[in-house]
Amino acid sequence: MLKGIDPLLTPDLLKLLAEMGHDDALVMADANFTAMSLGAGKPVLRLPGIGMARAVQAVVSVLPLAADVPQPVAYMQVGGTEAPYRSALQRETLAVLASGGLPEEGAEAVERYAFYERVKKAYAIVVTGESQPWGNFILRKGVIGETLRA
Repeated sequence: MLKGIDPLLTPDLLKLLAEMGHDDALVMADANFTAMSLGAGKPVLRLPGIGMARAVQAVVSVLPLAADVPQPVAYMQVGGTEAPYRSALQRETLAVLASGGLPEEGAEAVERYAFYERVKKAYAIVVTGESQPWGNFILRKGVIGETLRA
């Protein structure tokens, strides 16, 4: 056990998050996601029984989101809908991110197959126990550091 670390963050997940570099992408996937085929060759970790909003809350407690891009978060657009539609799960998860400082315009809906293409470029995938379809997110890692010295 570590003091001040969310208990959902397993040793393997903490190691993975620490290994990621600036602008690496982490896929937070629902239980239905095709993680093993899309993530071939990538680390794929599991958080069984954990819903998406709670899993994202744990991850962003230690993972800074990229501040140098307008939309460091992407979510899979629900099939058959048009933006700005968001499912209840997407709204709940985005509210968790907003409470951590993500602005409203900091997340973008991405069509399913375009989302899959982004997944192929991601660093790793975390498969949650989320049973709600279309409950997939991509988080881009930012930096922790001091302000540039002139």
